[in-house]
Amino acid sequence: MSSQLATPRLNPEGLLDERAMAPISWRTPIILGVVSIIGLLAFVIFTPPGSISRIVVSNSATAVQIDPLHLPSQGSALFLVVVAFGLTGLAFWATLNRRKLGAIPIVFGIVMLFAFLIWAVAGNTGGLPLPLLLSTTITAAVPLVFGALAGVLCERSGIINIAIEGQLLAGAFLAVVVSSATRNPYAALIAAPIAGALVGLLLAVFSIKYRVDQIIVGVVLNVLVLGLTNYLFSTVLTQNPQGLNNPPRMPAFAIPGLSEIPVIGPALFNQTVIVYVMYVVVAVLQIMLFRSRWGLRVRAVGEHPKAADTVGIKVNRTRYRNVVLGSAIAGFGGAAFVSAALPFTKEVSAGRGYIALAAMILGRWSPTGALAAALLFGFADSLNRVLGNIGSPVPYELLAMLPYLATIFAVAGLVGRIRPPAAEGKPYP
Repeated sequence: MSSQLATPRLNPEGLLDERAMAPISWRTPIILGVVSIIGLLAFVIFTPPGSISRIVVSNSATAVQIDPLHLPSQGSALFLVVVAFGLTGLAFWATLNRRKLGAIPIVFGIVMLFAFLIWAVAGNTGGLPLPLLLSTTITAAVPLVFGALAGVLCERSGIINIAIEGQLLAGAFLAVVVSSATRNPYAALIAAPIAGALVGLLLAVFSIKYRVDQIIVGVVLNVLVLGLTNYLFSTVLTQNPQGLNNPPRMPAFAIPGLSEIPVIGPALFNQTVIVYVMYVVVAVLQIMLFRSRWGLRVRAVGEHPKAADTVGIKVNRTRYRNVVLGSAIAGFGGAAFVSAALPFTKEVSAGRGYIALAAMILGRWSPTGALAAALLFGFADSLNRVLGNIGSPVPYELLAMLPYLATIFAVAGLVGRIRPPAAEGKPYP
């Protein structure tokens, strides 16, 4: 009888392995299987036989010119869907054997994305301009990255920042007014973070000093900034649009050599100062948060403020500084909305502050993770624009929903089990 009983799995220390006793979750493999079946139906069966998908991989700015790729639409999509089914089977095997899925969902997503792109441009004579798609992805992701970094700084110190939307909007408003009045696009880079910091100061005062619910304060600040900018737009900017709502274009700078790399060169290294500042800020914050004494103190305040206080760390002062600094970074990101000589419009941020908040969560409260998540959402936004311009058969309404659908599915299906900072949202003392 005893030979028929399963032997408990032990770890090297001879103790019962808790992972072996945990219930198996089939959610991810099932989702991958369902998506694979949908891909088979949509991208293979309903693709016109004999159609060709044209992919443009270089433009005139690159040093090495690569001829466009001409791929058989149905055959290429079938190959990618077969790969997706193989990854699904691998996910089922890993789950059954209680192994980590690792990069399987990410690779699966990339494979299905290529299958979708091949189907979307099947028979299109212009093809898919890949360099343009990547370049607009970076442009769309810039305000999301700065907004997500603001959330990381605030929440790592224990303050929930729902007011990212208002900070982006305030930064965009003051940036367009100052740059239009001075006719200097770089003046916007000074004015925008000031506007964001002022909104952050209100968030810090009400959350830390008056101990008001942080989520409620953030929502109220968003509504306040939205109403204030709409009022000023209707009463001030519309009265003098040439003087106050006509910002000069911020020039792009190409880095010699790097900007000529095929495919990725123009997208990454032929950008405005705002994009290059984004690269630097992400790298600096990643190092400072996880490799410096300052970052250790910030994370200690967000995880266990009482313990941080006992070793001499000023909890509330740290929170004040982080909230104002993070809000200034979000305001700086608001300048990206008007850097291309675009005038300020009502609700120019269009909910991107909330998408930035989702990017912060998807990135697990780290600068590099927030960058990757923001690029994902920026890609969805860019895909909407590019496919709409080339006349894709995908309905326009569905394309307009892509950034928000990507946000919902990413946070609901890709995040998994995560733990925010333990003291997040809790006033001290």
